[in-house]
Amino acid sequence: MRGIRTVATTIVVLASLYSDLTAAQNRSSTREAFFRCKDRNGQVQYGDSMPSACEGLDTEVLNDRGMTLRVIEGEATRQKRLQRETEEAKIRKEKDVRALRDRTLIETYLTVEDIERLRDQRLEQLSAQYRVTEQNIANLHERQTRLEAQIARFKPYSDNPSAPALPDHLAAEMVNTVNGLRVYQESLAANRREQADLTASFEADIKRFKELKGIR
Repeated sequence: MRGIRTVATTIVVLASLYSDLTAAQNRSSTREAFFRCKDRNGQVQYGDSMPSACEGLDTEVLNDRGMTLRVIEGEATRQKRLQRETEEAKIRKEKDVRALRDRTLIETYLTVEDIERLRDQRLEQLSAQYRVTEQNIANLHERQTRLEAQIARFKPYSDNPSAPALPDHLAAEMVNTVNGLRVYQESLAANRREQADLTASFEADIKRFKELKGIR
């Protein structure tokens, strides 16, 4: 029995020593020992530490057997990677937006007529706003004409040498009227653009809805 225990103990000790030796060899074989890159002139550079010529360039980290352990990313590669990741993220986002739009169309509308009905309601709201703005512009034009007639009696617009100077309140009212006309004209232009954009958006929705539903 003692002999058997001795043999068993010896085997355990040898196994432990072999394991330690193997681990040490593995650590040695994977130890980072060299840096290697191609410099900006295309020459290969080596070094026990990062060569100055490799700074900002893709650099391989090698073990003492010459095997590549990892690559330190250079600035150009980093920029390309970031650009690629940005483009991929944009594509994913656009895909998600399309998927959400499709799901919304299917869940919101039952027929093409439903989409057209909502389109017409939105357009009518914009058209009503447009008509109100047109009326405001007409009112301001009337005020402008009236003010111009009044201002014509004062200097420097009157030919009468004895005409009085233009009162400040008339000048201010004219300025406000002209500014109001400009604002309302811009509002009309914005309304027209919004109607065009709305029409185009609903046309796209109708087309996509038909595609999803298989309607011709």
